[in-house]
Amino acid sequence: MITIISKWTILLFGSFIIFIGFTMLFAPKRARATLRKAGSTNFINYAEITIRLIPAAALILYADFSKFPLAFKIFGWLMGITSFVLYFVPRKTHHNFSMKSADMLKPIYFQLISPFAFLFGGLIIFNVIGL
Repeated sequence: MITIISKWTILLFGSFIIFIGFTMLFAPKRARATLRKAGSTNFINYAEITIRLIPAAALILYADFSKFPLAFKIFGWLMGITSFVLYFVPRKTHHNFSMKSADMLKPIYFQLISPFAFLFGGLIIFNVIGL
């Protein structure tokens, strides 16, 4: 049962990354505004961090069933550890970092890097379902 839940969580995560790619490509100002909100309130900060832990755990739990188990384990642990560390980073520091990042990333840059989101989301899905 855990395997099935993990699989579907990963598929949703890959689809979400692809959706973010479309947002970056067709609505880069909206993507930038969303980035600016990271860590802006306690609720957003801790919800964002906690939600990141869900696909991280799924990647780790499903790794042995994927095409590239080591990649899933490393990525899952990396996501999990960085999420856990963010619990101890002051919210204002997290928010200031997202604001500075949004200032540096002009809308055209979001459009330029959007293909990487498509590729990354597609690789995640491919690693689960294959062809």
